[in-house]
Amino acid sequence: MKKLLFMLLLSLLTTPVFAQVHYIADDLFTYMHSGPSNQYRIIGSINAGEKVQLLKTNKETGYSEILDNKGRQGWVQDKFITTTESMASRLPRLEKELKNVKGQLADAEKNASQEKAGLVESLEVRNKQISELEENYSGISEKLATAQSEIRELRAKLDTQKEDLLMKYFMYGGGVALGGILLGIILPHLIPRRKKSHSNWL
Repeated sequence: MKKLLFMLLLSLLTTPVFAQVHYIADDLFTYMHSGPSNQYRIIGSINAGEKVQLLKTNKETGYSEILDNKGRQGWVQDKFITTTESMASRLPRLEKELKNVKGQLADAEKNASQEKAGLVESLEVRNKQISELEENYSGISEKLATAQSEIRELRAKLDTQKEDLLMKYFMYGGGVALGGILLGIILPHLIPRRKKSHSNWL
């Protein structure tokens, strides 16, 4: 009874180990033997990275019995069996992931280039607008300076004309006054005086 319980307990403990997925380690290949040591004949070889089913192990010889994907059953050394997925199995998936990452990177670089081109174009448009505004401002400043200069010249001319007009008015007024004085002096001498008649007193 105790022996039966021990065997049952042992089978429960060992079942999860054999239920795990196992792989042939990353060597080029290893030989399969018909028994649990290299003393048994070679029945074939199995490539690195192949998925196998672990059937049982022999601790004394360090060999394990496996079943490969082709349905072949044989013994290989324990050191060639691992629960870690081999590089030969992972490589295609890694290459696919690498291809996807490269594609995403290319898309990101393309988007970045497009955004950069858009920013450069926008910057060029802004610089052009700023240059046009500066040119317009420069033109307006020149026009303003010219207008201010013309205004100053016109004001100077206006002041000169005012002075000339006042001088003319002064000269005209002086001429008229002088003419009146001369007429007042000369005119009595030009007009003969009438002699008084004594008959009017009679």
